[in-house]
Amino acid sequence: MSDGNYYVYILTNARHTVLYTGVTNHLERRISEHKSHMIPGFTKRYNVDILVYYEHFNQIEDAIAREKQIKRWRREKKVYLIEMANPDWEEIPLDTE
Repeated sequence: MSDGNYYVYILTNARHTVLYTGVTNHLERRISEHKSHMIPGFTKRYNVDILVYYEHFNQIEDAIAREKQIKRWRREKKVYLIEMANPDWEEIPLDTE
């Protein structure tokens, strides 16, 4: 196990109809990749690039376990998680310097 900065994040689209959960070791870079549509697949296809929720972990194993847990949840539970921290679904700004 290695200590570090790991993040589980949830993205949505402009209409909040699609949710995507991911894990990364560099949140700013990963969100930038989503926004520039550099990565082919689900988020590019559905224009999912608005960060509405994230959690920080020191251990990658914990982050991966949390990502898997959230991915198993029904949409309603994910919405509840987002709204507890971000009730207006505002895009979370990141320092990209």
